[in-house]
Amino acid sequence: MSAPAMGTTKTAHSDVAPKKKRGPGALATAYLVIYNVVMTAGWLVIAVGLVRAYLARGSYHGLYYSIEKPLKFFQTGALLEILHCAVGIVPSSVVLTGFQVLSRVFLTWAVTHSVREVQNEDSVLLFVSAWTITEIIRYSFYTFSLLNHLPYLIKWARYTFFLVLYPMGVTGELLTVYAALPYVQKTGLYSVTLPNKYNFSFDYHTFLILTMVSYIPLFPQLYFHMMRQRKKVLCHVEEYKTESRNGELGRFDLTMVLGNHLGQFWAVAWLIRCSSHLQYTTCFLFSLSLMVPGQKLDTILGIKCNLGHSNALCSNE
Repeated sequence: MSAPAMGTTKTAHSDVAPKKKRGPGALATAYLVIYNVVMTAGWLVIAVGLVRAYLARGSYHGLYYSIEKPLKFFQTGALLEILHCAVGIVPSSVVLTGFQVLSRVFLTWAVTHSVREVQNEDSVLLFVSAWTITEIIRYSFYTFSLLNHLPYLIKWARYTFFLVLYPMGVTGELLTVYAALPYVQKTGLYSVTLPNKYNFSFDYHTFLILTMVSYIPLFPQLYFHMMRQRKKVLCHVEEYKTESRNGELGRFDLTMVLGNHLGQFWAVAWLIRCSSHLQYTTCFLFSLSLMVPGQKLDTILGIKCNLGHSNALCSNE
């Protein structure tokens, strides 16, 4: 068997060389930038609407009506994200994205819109507030990432605030669905009973209960996916630890430390407000645990991230 020529060997090596991941094309990138800018602006409109309505009324009751239309519009617009994943211009899981988006669209239209009696529930304000903050951060993150100018503060907020906002939003969603159950059962909303010409029955009340149960296996997947992403993306905290031990704390690292503490105090203030106005004692107790010196949110969730004592944030486990 003759040896291959040098040119052939080069070609073979180049063929098996690992290929870099290619991002979306120029046209797809331009479209995604426009989409994310519009969505960021939309959720900012919702945030401003909530604040203005609260200042005008002096109460959080009935704030849903002040942002009902933009909430429906921009939350429904998130359905395009599933399409983005399906066609491959966004490298995210179609299943996880679909669960997150469809659950919110379902709650917006099939529960909150359809069962008007729940629109004054405190739980509605809870999930709307969580969605609003989350989406402003998330779409800003996507926009700056596509432009290759991502500020560290937005990156940190994207992979830190979800620790509080995701459970907060899911709690509001589940409580809202639970509050809607008696009205759905009483009115038979969206239910189909036998006999009928199609010989088909559907109990919307039971469907809502099954929807609540589905959160048990699905929400942890989304949550811990974000935990893994946080561990990977914010892994350069190790650089801060090394430099701080050597007395070389730079401006960038100081910004990171201040950002961490400001974020913790923001979360504490927000959750204390939730607990005092909405009487969510669990949220309040969780917020108190954030005040433990030298720890971050991850510690409470089982990941040791004490900057002075653990390398767990950047471990490969």
